[in-house]
Amino acid sequence: MIQIRDVTKLYPAQDVRSSSAVGSASRNSGEKWGTRSGENAIHALDHISLHVAKGEWLSIMGPSGSGKSTLVNLIGCLDRPTSGEIWLDGQNVAGISANELNRVRAEKIGFIFQQFHLIPFLTAVENVMLAQYIHSMTDEKEAIEALTRVGLGDRARHLPSQLSGGEQQRVCIARALINDPKIILADEPTGNLDAQNEEIVLRLLREFHLQGRTIVMVTHDPVVARLADRRVEFHHGKIASQEVFAMADDEQFDEVLEELWVLAEHGEIAEVERMEVHGALPVSLAVERMMQMGLVVSAPHPPKAHDHKPFVNPCHDALKPMSASTGDGTAIVELTPRGRERAGSIIRRHRLAERLFTDSLAMDSETEIEQQACKFEHILSPEATDKICTFLGHPRTCPHGAPIPPGACCERSSGDAARVVGLSSRQSD
Repeated sequence: MIQIRDVTKLYPAQDVRSSSAVGSASRNSGEKWGTRSGENAIHALDHISLHVAKGEWLSIMGPSGSGKSTLVNLIGCLDRPTSGEIWLDGQNVAGISANELNRVRAEKIGFIFQQFHLIPFLTAVENVMLAQYIHSMTDEKEAIEALTRVGLGDRARHLPSQLSGGEQQRVCIARALINDPKIILADEPTGNLDAQNEEIVLRLLREFHLQGRTIVMVTHDPVVARLADRRVEFHHGKIASQEVFAMADDEQFDEVLEELWVLAEHGEIAEVERMEVHGALPVSLAVERMMQMGLVVSAPHPPKAHDHKPFVNPCHDALKPMSASTGDGTAIVELTPRGRERAGSIIRRHRLAERLFTDSLAMDSETEIEQQACKFEHILSPEATDKICTFLGHPRTCPHGAPIPPGACCERSSGDAARVVGLSSRQSD
């Protein structure tokens, strides 16, 4: 969908020797000084290559002046590179005319800015219709429907000054989507919002991602960045590091499954907001993604009040003491058959590892045992798990007395024992 090929962006600047203030600002912002055609220049981007797949959500992080916004402006056809190629949906936009840039921008890209950039004397619906006008022709009914989708149907006739910051940002989102763009560029979309409106905006972005849209988002917030499929960090106009979140998120999903299993063992209802699980994603978002994977189902919390039984997960107490959460969560979560199967495997690996470290390796530090067992639960293959189980004699419980779910090797072992008993009985007859 997006291909950045060896892109450099230079901005002309005063000679660093004649302007100490400019030089100081450049050094402080992380911009790189260089020369091109005999002139001093700031390297906002320095030979960048990057690929963003169709439907991918990419988050971009980095300090001020590292090139993040410059890259977004180039992808959004708001600026041109000094050199290199920028391919959007199969078209190289680096060298096309200004009119063609305007057409690509109007047809393929939706912008969500931190500062909103709403026209102050136009109503919400008129601001949305303005994007229609630039693209083709206006349709007030369609614009109101777009505002309704972001929860602002009843605020369509209000001016920006009559809207809260979160409502203004949602007008921006409606405006960005009115022409059905394939690419959404979001530059600090939650930077000026409170926690409640941030959650609304991020939920909308997640919905657009599920629809298959490609999202490139600049953010300074590492928690917001984790919503993406991948994070790229910029420093001094170059890509400093990249991280794909799928593997780390998968480990957090395992932690949620383990928590659900233990709650069920203790007869407790699993409630979002009361679950405490290690990981970068908020538990509510982790549960959403697990629902999409078919691992869990969720329902609103029943109105009937109930008691919360305090309990300790014996296999994690050393790492995560009992929570002091009070009240009910907003929703309850349950394992699907598929989720229960995966959760049982995780629990089995963890509790077998505890038994191995305690009985065979004679480890006596509870914290160290739990740390190592948590590592094993994510990496052991089924074959290795069965070998450990067989080596330990198919134990029924972990060192804390919690039951270990049996595996295929336990069933085979029971069958072999039964056959031996039957053979001995026949021989004695």
